[in-house]
Amino acid sequence: MLEGKNVVLAVSGSIAAYKIANLASMLKKLNANITVLMTQNATNFIHPVTFETLTGNKCLIDTFDRNFQYNVEHVSLAKSADIVLVAPASANVIGKLAHGIADDMLTTTVMACSCKKIVAPAMNSYMYENPVVQDNIKLLRNYGIEVIEPDSGYLACGDTGVGKMPSEQVLLEHILREAAFEKDLTGRKVLVTAGPTREPIDPVRFLTNRSTGKMGYAIAKHCMQRGAEVTLITGKTEITKPFFVKVIEVETAADMFEAVKDCYEEQDIIIKAAAVADYRPAFVSEQKVKKKDYEMTIPLERTEDILQFLGNNRKQNQFLCGFSMETENLLENSKAKLRNKHIDMIVANNLKEDGAGFGVDTNIATLIMADKVIELPIMSKDEVAKQIIDTIQIMLNVNNLENVNIKR
Repeated sequence: MLEGKNVVLAVSGSIAAYKIANLASMLKKLNANITVLMTQNATNFIHPVTFETLTGNKCLIDTFDRNFQYNVEHVSLAKSADIVLVAPASANVIGKLAHGIADDMLTTTVMACSCKKIVAPAMNSYMYENPVVQDNIKLLRNYGIEVIEPDSGYLACGDTGVGKMPSEQVLLEHILREAAFEKDLTGRKVLVTAGPTREPIDPVRFLTNRSTGKMGYAIAKHCMQRGAEVTLITGKTEITKPFFVKVIEVETAADMFEAVKDCYEEQDIIIKAAAVADYRPAFVSEQKVKKKDYEMTIPLERTEDILQFLGNNRKQNQFLCGFSMETENLLENSKAKLRNKHIDMIVANNLKEDGAGFGVDTNIATLIMADKVIELPIMSKDEVAKQIIDTIQIMLNVNNLENVNIKR
C-alpha cells in the first residue's frame, strides 16, 4: 500500500519511543521507504541501530556529524518526504515546532518539510494539560499540522490520566489515510452497508447468516483512504470498525432500511455489501420459547428490500452497487438482479468457491454491469475493494471500462 512512499518518523525523548520500532516494522511490511530521525534524548530510550535494522536506512541524529553531510541532508530528506510523523512528541519538541525553533536534525528537517505533518504527543498528564503545552498544540493546528489526541490510562511515571501515546495501529491508520492512495474520491460522499442482520425469534434467539462484514469494511476503509466522506451502516460484527469513518450500528433488516433511508439522498455512491436477511419471523415472542415435545415451525415474512428501494428512488448522478452471493447460476442470477433492482453494478461471488465468501480474508469476485463483465482472480478483500472502486470511478468519470487496470 505504501510502495514508493517516503515516510519520515521523528522520534523524541519519551518512554513511548519503543512503540515506534513496531510501527517502523509495520510500515516496512507495506513497502514504505522509512527514515527515522531521533533527538539525542530519544537515544536514551531506544538505540538507533534498532531503527536502522528495521528500516534498512541510516538513522539521523546529529545535524553536524562530520561523517555525513547532515547539514544539507535535512533539506533533501524534507523534499522527498511524503509524510512526517513526530511520535512520540515531547513537550519540548512540540514547543520548538510551534515557535519555529530548529536546533537539531529532527526539528530542522520537520521545519523544512512541505508535506503533511502529524504530531502524536506523549507525556505526563500534568505536562500535557499545562496551558503552555495546550497553547503550543493549538499553534501547531493553526499551522496545519495534525495532532493526534493522546490516550488516557496508566502512564510510565505511575500516574493515571491523559498523555499516553496511541497504539502503533492508530498511528499507522493516520499515515495510511494520508499517504496510501491518491485522493481521487475527495468531495464524494459514499455510503457502505456491511455485515449480517439479526432477526429476533425471542429474547434469546435470532436468525442470521455467516457474514463477517470484512468485505464491506474493506470497501469503507478504502474509500476513506481515497478521500471520500464515508458512512458505514453495519450489522453486528466482531471485527474492528474502520478509522475515520462514520459508523452507524444496526441489528435488524428493518433497522438497516431505516438507517439507509435517513441518509441515502445525500450520497454520491452507495455500495450495499451487507448480507441482509430476506425473511424474518412473523411474530417475535416476548418470552423465551420453551422446548416442546412436538415439532415447532416459525412463520416467516419478507423483510424490506433495501436495494430495490434505492434503485426505485435513486437520485440524479447517484451510483448504486449491490452484491450477489450465489451458489449456482452466478451470472444469470446476478444479471437479473442488476436489471430488476435498477442499479449500475453487481459484485457477485460463489460461496462454494475456495477462497470466496464469508469468514475469509480473500474473495473471488465478478463485477457485472449492463454491458460488461469483469472476472477477478482470487485476491485479498482489500484488493477486491480497490478494484471495485477503480471500476466505479471510471464509470463515473469516463464511462470506459476498457481502461480499468485489473490486477491479474
